[in-house]
Amino acid sequence: MNIKLLLTNVLLFATVFVYAQQPHSKAQQNAQKFATTLYLIDNFYVDSANSEKVVEDAITAALKELDPHSAYISKKDVEKANEPLVGSFEGIGVTFQLIRDTITVIGPTPGGPSEKVGIMAGDQFIKIDGEDAFGKKIDNEYVQQHLRGKKGTKVTVSVKRGNDPELMDFEITRDKIPLNSINAAFMMEKKVGYIKLDRFAQDSDKEFKAAMQKLQDQGMNSLILDLRSNSGGYLNTAIAMVDEFLKADQLIVYTEGLRSSRQEWKSTDKGIYTEGRLIVLIDEGSASASEILSGAVQDHDRGVLIGRRSFGKGLVQRPFNLPDGSMIRLTTARYHTPTGRCIQRPYESGTEDYYKEMTKRLEHGEYFHADSIHFPDSLRYKTDKGRIVYGGGGIMPDIFMPADTSFNSKLYTNLVRKGVFNKYTVDYVMANREQIKNEFPEFKQYNQDFQVTDAMIDAVKKLAKNEKVEWNDEEYKRSEKYIKLQIKALIARNVWEMQQYYEVTLAEDPTIRKAIDIASSEKIYRSMLK
Repeated sequence: MNIKLLLTNVLLFATVFVYAQQPHSKAQQNAQKFATTLYLIDNFYVDSANSEKVVEDAITAALKELDPHSAYISKKDVEKANEPLVGSFEGIGVTFQLIRDTITVIGPTPGGPSEKVGIMAGDQFIKIDGEDAFGKKIDNEYVQQHLRGKKGTKVTVSVKRGNDPELMDFEITRDKIPLNSINAAFMMEKKVGYIKLDRFAQDSDKEFKAAMQKLQDQGMNSLILDLRSNSGGYLNTAIAMVDEFLKADQLIVYTEGLRSSRQEWKSTDKGIYTEGRLIVLIDEGSASASEILSGAVQDHDRGVLIGRRSFGKGLVQRPFNLPDGSMIRLTTARYHTPTGRCIQRPYESGTEDYYKEMTKRLEHGEYFHADSIHFPDSLRYKTDKGRIVYGGGGIMPDIFMPADTSFNSKLYTNLVRKGVFNKYTVDYVMANREQIKNEFPEFKQYNQDFQVTDAMIDAVKKLAKNEKVEWNDEEYKRSEKYIKLQIKALIARNVWEMQQYYEVTLAEDPTIRKAIDIASSEKIYRSMLK
């Protein structure tokens, strides 16, 4: 694009338009002012100026002044920004991590191109199309450039597997790779099913229906829906999922803004789970679509919410495409729950202060004590059955669960931060995969009987030293249970799939234990909704 020509035309158009429309509006004055400024910079500035960057910076700064969620997305980032929500991309289909400057496969996508040719968890990509693919030049961008590509194109990878000194060559034909938004769906105990939803993507409602059908076929009569750390996604997907829980003609959510008239969405008669017990888990990372779902469930007394106060993102963004392929996501309205609660928390103090909210909650003790949270009486609302709920930003659960800090030692944090757990478990599985599979043919047996030994901890300690993580025995004692749990869970993920990671870790999750207790008793469950 010829920026100079474009700006000249914009200026001339703005000038002609303004003179033709006397008296001109404030919006027209501002458009002329901006166009004139750009024209002057482009034609008279002392040095050369990147006009495109000036425009992008100006748009970014302008949107930042409006609210925390209006945003500018450059042309090259538009596709990347949409990808997690669209739900697919084209490539070879592996989950990977960069371990010791080497592309290490965490797991191939089930049914994807890499799995079909025999790529396994723990494989290390040493060469890609004959070019060395290790060392300091390797980063996420390098991996995407070399492994992603159009469906039908081919790439050859040379793989190091285990202790085999010989590299193995695989020719992989790229294909469309689904990005599943459900991380886990399995039966827990006492006919209680569990679904972990990572985001509200384009096809999440279809994934959800399939997962529900699978669990119902196994005898599920109670569901735990885990929305912790789910930052949201598409409004339509959230509405479709809420529709599965409600009876016909119940209000799910409505939006309203100064220039956007009230728009309502109601449930249909197509819900597949309108009667069974429902527990929804939320925390400070649950935002937007997660809050729409949990707010509707709470307002209609359809289920019990457990956890901590949600993020408080209730601003509706509408995408507007710009001429060069870039995009503005502009806030146009606010979300309201069926009782009328506004989900959005205040942001009048500015964007920087807004994003410090989670730190403030920690400092105020909100993560640990429910009584540290105060809601003004002016924001009281009543659910269908007359229970008191509050507006003012975010959704407060029916049952508060403090953050579990028993694993939060400096040692544990540094082991995670330095990637010690991942490095150790990848190496361990590479060396012991066959033995693990022979000893534990089924995951259920592994989950019951596998123990992290002292010898394994000694190996972790040695690796930690190599990664310059100081080992403190007192901190290890404090976090021992969670360190061993993390090791066991990551081994399970590398041998089986991501779902098995959750099956291991959730066994020691106090919020899950509370949810199971409530979901397992009709009497306790009903008492929570009175």
